[in-house]
Amino acid sequence: MTAIVGRDGRRLRHAMSVRIFLFLAGAFLLFPSTLALALEAHGYKMAGDATRTRIVVNFDREPEPRWFLLRAPYRLVIDLPTTKFAIDPKALEATGLVSHVRYGQLNDKASRLMLEAKGPFTIERLEILPNEGGAGYRLVVDLEASSQKAFNAALAEQSAITGSTQTTPKDERLGLRTGREGQRFTIVIDPGHGGIDGGAAGPSGVAEKDITLTFANELRDKLLADGRYTVFMTREKDEFLRLDERVRIAREHDADLFISIHADTIRLKRVRGATVYTVSEKASDADAQALADRENLSDQLSGIAIEEENHEVADILVDLIKRETHSFSVRFARTLVGELSPTIGLINNPHRFAGFKVLKAPDVPSVLLELGYLSNAKDEEQLKSAEWREKAAGSISKAIEMFATSTGNAGG
Repeated sequence: MTAIVGRDGRRLRHAMSVRIFLFLAGAFLLFPSTLALALEAHGYKMAGDATRTRIVVNFDREPEPRWFLLRAPYRLVIDLPTTKFAIDPKALEATGLVSHVRYGQLNDKASRLMLEAKGPFTIERLEILPNEGGAGYRLVVDLEASSQKAFNAALAEQSAITGSTQTTPKDERLGLRTGREGQRFTIVIDPGHGGIDGGAAGPSGVAEKDITLTFANELRDKLLADGRYTVFMTREKDEFLRLDERVRIAREHDADLFISIHADTIRLKRVRGATVYTVSEKASDADAQALADRENLSDQLSGIAIEEENHEVADILVDLIKRETHSFSVRFARTLVGELSPTIGLINNPHRFAGFKVLKAPDVPSVLLELGYLSNAKDEEQLKSAEWREKAAGSISKAIEMFATSTGNAGG
């Protein structure tokens, strides 16, 4: 009996061994083929700022991605065939528009790469390119900060088709914000400096960042009381914001007008009065260039030094939009100078221009307003005067009304 049990046990163990062997053999045959088919993502890079960010992912061979958009939060989801991700975690640190990067295996046939953004965006480019002079391919994604309207348009287009979506046409993504009949005119007010960046200081020690925030709050309240505008602030407290973040906020809110408020100093203390600046690659004068250089260094005060990339845009439409935006900016600047002249003091040649980074949104008319110079004691006293600020805010409101009416979208 014992021998029979032993033989049965051996037979059972033998049968089980055969089954296990067959199972493992089958798995061995399948598993290596899965590995052989798996893509390898062996590199990941991000570069840019809060207005435009490029993502590059290297693959050992050509991938076939499918992508779609999600909101709340704003995300770009890229689905890939089964992929091994060999990515340096340091490369995934938040950069520019991208606040989080996630990746992993979606199921036994697919992997997923998910990019979460700080705000709405458009996809300027998403394509697969062969690596020049080497093996493999790379996925290149260019994201650009945009408005909620543009993002919603892309979502609506996505919902109308199945599978991966396509980016919205450029004329919709980059169309000018002005002239939207029946829609409320939207203004973004940017109190200059903030947080660790105090800006200029007056003879009494008052900081530019406090002057600009106080005035911006008062201007916002006046515009909201009018009832015809939607108004946003880039900051509502004493906090540091990078220059590209300020531009991104203007674009996120689909702004019809962006006004950056400042009160700088100048080497000649006798010089006083308000100045209105628009953007230009060539400065109108040495003082305008010096001011732009100082303002453009704001990011470095927090230990953040961002080298501006040369984003040359070959697309004729985008170039035309930039030109038309500049035309609107100049139009508002001239209107603003006209309204400020009778009420507050202006410097000689009050409309000037230079390469201010904060004014470089391609599709939002933008001006930088120097309320006065804190290096001048009389200007400082005016800037601290509630009565003077009320008068200045009133003139700015009138200029905005004229500009909004001329573009056809001032109204509730």
